[in-house]
Amino acid sequence: MRASKKTMGASGLVLVLLAGLSAPALAQSAEDIDFGDDSSEWANDGECDDPRFTGTGMAAELVDTDLARDATDCRTLLEAGSITLAEPDTGDSADISAIDFGDDTSDWARDGECDDPRFVGSAMAVELEDVDIGRDATDCRTAYEAGSITLVGDGDPAMMADIDFGDDTSEWANDLECDDPRFAGAGMASELDDINTGRDATDCRTAYEDGTITLAEAATDAAPVTAVSASVLEQIAARIDFGDDSSTWANDGECDDPDFTGPGVAGETLDSDRLHDASDCRAAFLAGTATLKSSGGPGVAFDYGSDTSEWANDGQCDDWRFTGPGMAKKLSGSDVMGDATDCQALEANGEISIKPVFAPDYVLGAPYDSAGVSFGDNSSSYADDGICDDPRFEGPGVASTLLDSDLERDAADCRALFEAGKITLR
Repeated sequence: MRASKKTMGASGLVLVLLAGLSAPALAQSAEDIDFGDDSSEWANDGECDDPRFTGTGMAAELVDTDLARDATDCRTLLEAGSITLAEPDTGDSADISAIDFGDDTSDWARDGECDDPRFVGSAMAVELEDVDIGRDATDCRTAYEAGSITLVGDGDPAMMADIDFGDDTSEWANDLECDDPRFAGAGMASELDDINTGRDATDCRTAYEDGTITLAEAATDAAPVTAVSASVLEQIAARIDFGDDSSTWANDGECDDPDFTGPGVAGETLDSDRLHDASDCRAAFLAGTATLKSSGGPGVAFDYGSDTSEWANDGQCDDWRFTGPGMAKKLSGSDVMGDATDCQALEANGEISIKPVFAPDYVLGAPYDSAGVSFGDNSSSYADDGICDDPRFEGPGVASTLLDSDLERDAADCRALFEAGKITLR
């Protein structure tokens, strides 16, 4: 997965950052606790967002990036008796004592993710470097005690014995995303092609070990984000009579049927070509670049997904393709297309709306004017891969997760996708 170096911890770890904190210390008064500061996005909202605490005054969703960053809320609620320090999971002390976790000299120390490549698991940072071996002690020890990581090789070797991951002959091999369409999950590339089946072994094996993907037949995660899923468009296309290919302009890569509209349709169409350019028009329809003028566009078939999110059916929409007061406070990519019932109901009530760039008919307004956007250069490691990696953008053409270091460094990809209506500035 092409992920930000600093993503939210998937495990929701309870990190106890107080030096030397022991069981009796949990009864300490507020004066004995380092609450940190109010730099959290959710500071001063009346809920404690620091995952070191527990109780009725806690926010419903916690992320490790808020550790020691919601001081006022947490201090007030602790003094009111609405929260307490959470008991740490001490784990197997004999096992832990045999591990030299090192120190906290890594640039990424104390960020809620383990950056030491000697470990593997859901609490690991997505990008690992050997320079961080033995240099992220607090994060790795806490995650190990919580059971969210293990030493490489500690897992059950039979876990993946039945999976043939193949080789690394894919064009997209070793780019930190799994491109093999046999798998599904948050660690997958946003666009998949059958040609990559069994050809992205290293990426897919790593993501499988980390728990960010699973075999598609057993997957519970949402499918990769697209404006309208291919399966939905196929179902709609099956109900359309595209006609035949008797037009003079048939099979020229443009739809010449005057009943269609969109960037995939020829600039000038003739009534005589109605129902006579079937192959071109069907291909453009499935690509999302053409729609029937009378159909209202494929937006009527917006794919809400399913209810696989942990937060499904809680009365809030957790899918970041939407916006509005009915949205959950903290959103995760793993919930995209995973909270269908909540989001559909809230949209029907006018409490949320689909972000335009995710609406199926948005691409039909292409090409969009990019003259006022500074796209930067192509110095990103992921430049020219057909996906926009600049974190200033959002939309189905953006990488599933992003690096701040790619800001204004993927110009060609982002410009092309912006003009095609597949991304927009956040």
